[in-house]
Order: sequence, then structure tokens, then C-alpha cells
Amino acid sequence: MRRGVLYRCGVMLMSLLLSAVTAAKAEPVQKPDPVESLDPVVVSATKTPLPLRQVTSAIEVITGEVLERQKIKTVADALRLSQGLAVFSSGGPGAEVTVRMRGGTPNQTLVLIDGAIVNSTTLGYYSFANLTTENIDRIEILRGPQSMLWGADAMGGVINIITKRGAGPLQASAFSEYGSFQTIREGGQMSGQKGPVDLSVSLSRWDSTGFSAANYRRGAAERDGFRNWQASTKMGLTLPREGRLEFAFRWLNSDVNLDNISNPPRDVFGSKSRDQQFVYSGTYDQRFTSWWSQKVTLAQNQDSNFFYPGTLQRNLLTNAFTVPVGSPNETRVLTNRMEVQEKFQIAKPLLVSTGYQFRRQEGENDTGLSNKHITSNAGFVEAQLNAWDRVFATAGVRQDSYNPFGDATTYRGTAGYSFAETGTKVRGSYATGFRAPTINDLFFPNFGNPNLMPEKSRGMDAGVDQRLLSDRVRLSGGYFWNRFQNLIVNANADPNCAPFSTFLSCPRNIGSAVSKGWEASAAVVLVRDRPFMKNLEFQGQYTNTLTRDVNTSLRLSRWPVDQWSALLTYQPIEPLVTTLAVRYVGSRFNDVPNQQPMRAFDVWAFTVAYDVTKYLQAYTRVDNLFDEKYEELLNAGTPVRSVYVGVRVKYDAQ
Repeated sequence: MRRGVLYRCGVMLMSLLLSAVTAAKAEPVQKPDPVESLDPVVVSATKTPLPLRQVTSAIEVITGEVLERQKIKTVADALRLSQGLAVFSSGGPGAEVTVRMRGGTPNQTLVLIDGAIVNSTTLGYYSFANLTTENIDRIEILRGPQSMLWGADAMGGVINIITKRGAGPLQASAFSEYGSFQTIREGGQMSGQKGPVDLSVSLSRWDSTGFSAANYRRGAAERDGFRNWQASTKMGLTLPREGRLEFAFRWLNSDVNLDNISNPPRDVFGSKSRDQQFVYSGTYDQRFTSWWSQKVTLAQNQDSNFFYPGTLQRNLLTNAFTVPVGSPNETRVLTNRMEVQEKFQIAKPLLVSTGYQFRRQEGENDTGLSNKHITSNAGFVEAQLNAWDRVFATAGVRQDSYNPFGDATTYRGTAGYSFAETGTKVRGSYATGFRAPTINDLFFPNFGNPNLMPEKSRGMDAGVDQRLLSDRVRLSGGYFWNRFQNLIVNANADPNCAPFSTFLSCPRNIGSAVSKGWEASAAVVLVRDRPFMKNLEFQGQYTNTLTRDVNTSLRLSRWPVDQWSALLTYQPIEPLVTTLAVRYVGSRFNDVPNQQPMRAFDVWAFTVAYDVTKYLQAYTRVDNLFDEKYEELLNAGTPVRSVYVGVRVKYDAQ
């Protein structure tokens, strides 16, 4: 019954959208309502600042203003509403959260924080479990193979997270929030600029004690606690001749209680993961002449995770009690990255960039993996064309050399044309990518395979971006296709593993897969500056992803065919803003053999924020508004309807 109501709500929402667009068209074209929509500047697509209108890649930008307006507390929650991504959690707050892009695996998405690569050197992917949105300026999501610019692990795409930069007079703010699952969040931020120096710093804490990592509807009774501290800072110094020196730091420290969500699930008592992460980066950007500039980046990600297996576990199917297998152990990983990029403006329309990158990955744990490392050296060259602010194109090639397996060559080309008179941009790209084996793949005792070669991919996309009615309507749509080869797959009971594994199990390059689909998005200003209708906006996106394992013809695990999300923002008067958000995830299989089907679900959220004064704001957020009973991963816990209330205060030191 309720799903029928939801579909009717969707029809009503689309009718409202069409009516607003029709009404907007009926207004006098000589005096359109002004819309303040600054074109974001992105760096991920070309490693040079570029207005979004000129980007010829499939990219999405989530700004810090959007995160604050919607009261989104984690980066994972923001990514859940984005195009082309599958974002799933293995439990409540602090449980592992993985992100997949366009049919790929989590290992094939490169994640950076202020230029530092944060993918785990042992597991290959980055878990977004503990990353909150405090002090984040923007998140750039670059879809498709990007190894030509970013190297290994970017064969599916790149997620680039950038910390805020201090600007203007000194400002300070603080917030406090309380809600369901005995959740308490609090934090503060300060930012500003004085002369050539700018600074932005934040500190926050998040505690929760009332959530079960295993789905309580399957009988899990123990509530698993979560504690998270997070601090970040960015300090910059403006130098002569458009130069800039910048330092960024982010610290994450968390404790989370865990359950076992394998099949059958187990409620584990005393199991805990303690994680501490340090992210450092420094950049020096300097223009030497009118045609030559240089950027140097030094970055490090250091992560240590201590795991306690627990003292007792209960099988949720049989209620039998057993002792968890394993002993307390710690895993320590380190990634160092150094890059030098030279940019040459060859006449007005052509910019040529060359670069060199050194990367060193280290990993060890207490279960037998001694300190191992992987080093790589890479060089790349890219040309960017901007002719008459209409014709845009990029072309580049990269050579990576890795100590375990040798060389990998990747290339990429994009093109686009802007019809300024109609606000239309057509774009397309073709690229290759690769993913290097992880330290676990190569060296883990009795498992690693030192003969592994990198995974490879090639992909293309084509799309159209349309802006109408003085940017009141922004539409985008496109098609993508990817082919993955040499995929690293764990081969069980395989005699070919005998030279490497005493358990006849090891990773091998035997996988091959294909993904293709459609992406579409819309952002529409429905009403602006009317009585009791200060602002009414709609945003939505739809992703269709068809995946296939070439060897078995099965669908790839954990990939829904259909996903969509929508947001309706209503501001009746200046101090009051409400947001209604919905996320839909289609049916999928939890496992590789397609034996564990999972049903589709839709989850709604509602947020209200009211500016009591210029310096005080009160807000309420309701997650899972209709109390949907769902799982993102089989047996993993998800929240029931939950309510949070908070206040935010601000101080201007002028």
C-alpha cells in the first residue's frame, strides 16, 4: 500500500516539475528571474582549475554549502545521492562503507583527501565509515577510467575530497546535536584570512550506543557502540606572482563495536575495531612566467587499525554460542605520494601539462604479514584545447613503472562542443585504466600470489549537458560502457595456486566483466521570490547499470540495475528551509554466484532548519521517514525511523 503512495508522490512531484517549467517558459524572456548559480571550478578532471562548463568528462560536484543545508553528517551519505555510485554499509555508524562506480569494485575507485591517496595498501579500497562532512569545501566525483592522470586504482573513477580554505574576516561556529540511538554530536570550526595567511580548522565528536551492526530484525540483541573524533585544518600562504603555499591535515580516531554479518549472521559480544588515521599534505603552486607554472604536491596517509575478535558469539539462526576465531591484531598501512606538475600555455588555446609522480605503499599486520612495500614511478603528459570557448578537448598518455610487476601504459582523450546560444554542451571520452595488486594480493602469507599482473579497463561515455532559462533548469544525460579484464579473483581449491598457497587458494588474474548504462540528472529552480515561496528547488538523478561477468554471464554482485534519488527544497520565508530527500536502490545479488537476492528499497529523509537569529540556527532531521525495513548488505543493520535535533551558533569577529 505504502509503495503505491510513494509512486503517486513521485508522479505528483514530476507534475509539479513540469508545471513549474511551463510557467517559467511563460514568463517574459526579457526579464528572467536572476538565479545565483556560480559555476564551480574543478581540478580532478585535468589537474588544473577549470570551470565546470568547460569540463568534457562525466563529473559531479557536491559543495560544502549543500552538505550544510541538507544537514548531511557523513561523506558516505552524500555519495549515496550521487550518479553512477553504489554505496553500501555493513552496519550502523562506524561500520565499513564501500563505494563502487559504474559497475566496478571498491578497489577500482581512487579516493583522495587534499591530494593524499587514502585507499588501503592492504585491502585496496577506502572505507568511508568514519569520514564526516565537517570542514569539507567540496567533493568532486569523476566517473570513468582516470588512470592517465591519477594512476593505479583510478580505473573506475576518482573521488576527490577537498578541505575548506579560510576566507574573509575571522568566523567561528559550533554545533550540538542529539537524537535516536543515544546519538550525541558536537563540534566547532574557525576560519578566516588575515593578509596573505588564511586558516580553516575544525574539531568534532560523534557518539552512539544504541545501534546493532547485525540487523536486529534477524534477532541481534546487543547494541554496538560507536565513538568518533575528527579534526582537520588547512593553512595557506599567498605568495607573489599568483603563488600559493598550502598545508592540510586531517585526523580521524574511532572505536566501533562489530558483529559478524556473514551467512549465517552472528551477534558478537566484545568485538571491536579501533582505527586511527592521519592525512598530511602540502602543495606549492607558483607561476614563473605568463606561460609557465609549476605545482609540487607532497602527501602522506597513515592508518592503523586494531581488531578485537570478541569473547562470545551467538548464531542468529540456531542461537548456539561459540567462541570467535582469531586473536587481537593490528594492521598498519602507509602511503606516500610526491608529484611535480609543469604547465605550459602554448599560445592562447593550448595548455600542455607534464608531470612526474612517485608513490610508495607500505603495509604490515600482526597475523604474519611482515613489512612489505610497493613503489612506483610515473610520468604523464596532457594537452588541453580551448578554442573560442566553444571547442574543448584533452588528450594524454601516462607510463607507470611498478617494482612488483613492471610497466603499465594508459591513455585518455575527451572532446566537447558548447552551443552558447542554446546553453548546450555535448561531450565524450575514451580512456584506459589499470589497478595494481594490493600488498595482500601479492605478499599475504600462504595466500599472496607474487606473479599477479594489474587489472585493466577501457571505457567510454557520451553525454549532453543543457542549461535553460538563465540556468533555472540544468539537465544532463549520457551513456557509458566499460570493459574490465585481468580482474584479480580469489580462486578457491585451485591446484594452480599450489606454488603460492598451502591452502590451495590464492588471487589470480582470471576475471573479466562488462558494464554499461545510462545516467541522467536534473536541477530545477521551480519558484523564486514569491509570497510564502522564497525558494523551491528540485534535484534528481537516475542511474541504470547493466553488469555481466563475461565468464559466467551472471550479474556482478551488489550492483542494482536501477538507482535514483531526488531532493525537494522548500523555503517559504527567509529563515526557514525544509528538504525532502529520497533514495531508491533496485534489486541486486549480495554474492558472486547470484544465490542471495536482495529486494529493492526506498528511504526518505526530511530536514527542517530555522535561523532564530543571524547567529543561531535550530534544526531537526528525520531519517528513514517511513520506517522502511531494508538491508544494504545481507544481514547488516540499518536504521529505523530516527529523529535528531540540533543547534548551530556562529560568531563573527569583525
